[in-house]
Amino acid sequence: MRAIVTGATGFLGARLALRLKTEGWEVAGIGRNPERGRWLTENGIGFFPLDLTAPDGGDALRAFGSADLFVHAGGLSSAFGRRRDFLAANVTGTRTALALARRANVRRFVFISSPSVYARFCDQFDLPETAPLPRPLTPYADSKARAETLVLGNADLSPIVLRPRAMYGQGDTALLPRLLRAAQGGRLPLLRGGNALTNLTHVDDAVEAILAAGRAGPEVGGEIFNIAGGEVLRLTDVVDRVAERAGLDVSWRRVPWTLALALARLSEALARLKHGMPEPAVTVHGLTAFAFSQTLDTSKARNILGVAPKVLFEDGLERTLGAREKR
Repeated sequence: MRAIVTGATGFLGARLALRLKTEGWEVAGIGRNPERGRWLTENGIGFFPLDLTAPDGGDALRAFGSADLFVHAGGLSSAFGRRRDFLAANVTGTRTALALARRANVRRFVFISSPSVYARFCDQFDLPETAPLPRPLTPYADSKARAETLVLGNADLSPIVLRPRAMYGQGDTALLPRLLRAAQGGRLPLLRGGNALTNLTHVDDAVEAILAAGRAGPEVGGEIFNIAGGEVLRLTDVVDRVAERAGLDVSWRRVPWTLALALARLSEALARLKHGMPEPAVTVHGLTAFAFSQTLDTSKARNILGVAPKVLFEDGLERTLGAREKR
């Protein structure tokens, strides 16, 4: 069995590529980080340093030949940035990935999307995949929604879209590191009473879901699946627990939501005027996650793909932060 994985030098893609390799797959990993590419090569994974936003980005992959599975986990994931950058990485990049998959004659294309496509300024509980998508709150959410449409329009590739919620784990460079940086500030805004609920997804559970999507029969092509942890957690409790493990003291200060949102929008506007557009400390994306509940209904993945989350938060936290403490 042969697989192609984009984003193979990233958090999820690297974990997936290594798991496929241990199960006997021949794997081609696409990425843009040469150092991580060397790590892939050392672990028996073919590395192809391709830029999927370039018109000829896939020529070097011809040497790998055909494949059974194509997992598109690459792209730009960020709380802030230029719209054109998100569109290039997540829409143009997905279009290139689809072309590569067709050239490789794959039987299944799995696209890693995001529950950010559901985001609204309101609480949402047990969201099913059939929930109507709102107008995107951020350029990132917009680019992911557009990419989903592209993927599902290629029925000949038997596409499956996965929407994993808030992934974390060893090697995470986004979720827990962001929470730790926020906790280091000492005082955090308590929005709407601090009652926002969420699901977190350990990367190992996300990998299991991808493998199940790859194994699924052709009748599952064209489907979308929510992927999330089995616990509903209060986000403030998550921050407190992460800070405690890191030896940090955190205090919460009540801030009106409307004021916080206005400050976030102002911070983003000022950041856009600066050279390089550095991400501001407060973003609309981040505030929305802290202020409003978003939990996912994962019954469809359980019933059709046969996958259910196995890693509880305390175990996942130990696997993540415990690994750092031992280094």
